[in-house]
Amino acid sequence: MFGCLVAGRLLQTNIQQIDETHAIFELPSAGSINHICVFLLGTVPFPDGYGATVHFFWPGKGFQLLGMLSNEKPSAIFRLRGTYSAQSTNTHAVFSGAASDASASDVTAFLGLSIEPLPQIMQEVAALPSAVAKANNPTADATLMAERIVKHLFNYVSSFVGGNPTALSPDFLVPMGVIAKWYETFMTKVKNTGIGFLEREE
Repeated sequence: MFGCLVAGRLLQTNIQQIDETHAIFELPSAGSINHICVFLLGTVPFPDGYGATVHFFWPGKGFQLLGMLSNEKPSAIFRLRGTYSAQSTNTHAVFSGAASDASASDVTAFLGLSIEPLPQIMQEVAALPSAVAKANNPTADATLMAERIVKHLFNYVSSFVGGNPTALSPDFLVPMGVIAKWYETFMTKVKNTGIGFLEREE
């Protein structure tokens, strides 16, 4: 029913079922994982009104809810590096039984899937502090992203007025070369590190 793909590795379909509603993928050499994609294979849909929450287990640190899958959202990509914060729920207790033999020195992590009613999933996902929870409103996300990019440009241009942003007036002229240099630097940073730096600058 599920597939899992770690960036740079072969597709995994070797899911281990724990019980009727819980299953896990083992993720060896987890220290090198940056992004992971989980998806429905398309062979068996969820029953009406159901979906799955997706959880990540790091040995010695516990579980973290990443997001969800449903028939309407059959795949998702999650960034794991630098986003880990352990959480604890009843679902995590079920997965912990299967992952209890992993010690903190073990480098095998687990991706857990829990089939649950959609209203319960939506409630759990809405509590996420990440962009996953905001995915229901793409207009708000686009507005926030545009605001962060413009703020980054403004801060960059402000640095050319001797550290005195009040010197910027509506009549202040910015050479196109400064904006071109900002754009080149900005795009290089986005390609190399993603957009996380925009969130950290707030």
